[in-house]
Amino acid sequence: MKLKIGHLYPDVLEVYSDRGNVTVLQKRAEWRGIDVQVDRIGIGDDVNLAEYDLLFAGGGEDREQMRAAEDLLRKRDALLKAVASGTVVLAICGSYQLLGRYFETVNGHRIEGVGLLDLYTIGGRRRLTGNVVGKLTIFDFECTVVGYENHSGRTYLGSGAAPLATVVSGHGNNGEDGWEGVAQGTVFGTYLHGPVLAKNPLLADHLLRLALKRRTDRPHLPPLDDEWEWTAHERLVRRVAHMEAACPR
Repeated sequence: MKLKIGHLYPDVLEVYSDRGNVTVLQKRAEWRGIDVQVDRIGIGDDVNLAEYDLLFAGGGEDREQMRAAEDLLRKRDALLKAVASGTVVLAICGSYQLLGRYFETVNGHRIEGVGLLDLYTIGGRRRLTGNVVGKLTIFDFECTVVGYENHSGRTYLGSGAAPLATVVSGHGNNGEDGWEGVAQGTVFGTYLHGPVLAKNPLLADHLLRLALKRRTDRPHLPPLDDEWEWTAHERLVRRVAHMEAACPR
């Protein structure tokens, strides 16, 4: 079996080691005997995004984010077609914002988004930073999620989107409604850096299963030895939220 991953804008959207999420997905698949192809997709590249089982985009500085936004708008139809075909998308921070309806700066300038996700973002003058502990909403069991946030944008979800997690400690999407990230079909967005998948193996495997559904109706992922990953996860939960991690191991 082969898994095809497209890494969008790795040269311009790369802060807090976000590209490590691609490495996590690649290795967790390869350790299970799955052949993985990772393609770097840059600004101006003409590619068929629907050929990919999973697309990833990280966070970036404001200037680089604007460059990516312009190119992503040119790829909007291709991206919408890919998602309609079942492609899984994981977007971090700045790229998460770009997938919404718009981003409005603190000066009132509105930047058009791709419109893939039912959300919008308003720029704030104060940055929301620090470690985050949340509880994932995408499983039918309780599971904590951890990561690091650093963003000035305040993201608000519409009725067509659901949060990826509820916040236990930290700010989340906007510091107001107690939500972090988004889960809308096969598209996921989050403000969590880290890289987020390194300390959250269940989330990584959830994305892999969804991506593999394009290849087989019953994707099977044999368990891995995640002792180190869970140790890091549990220590951060205890240190930041003063509670015990709530994930089945």
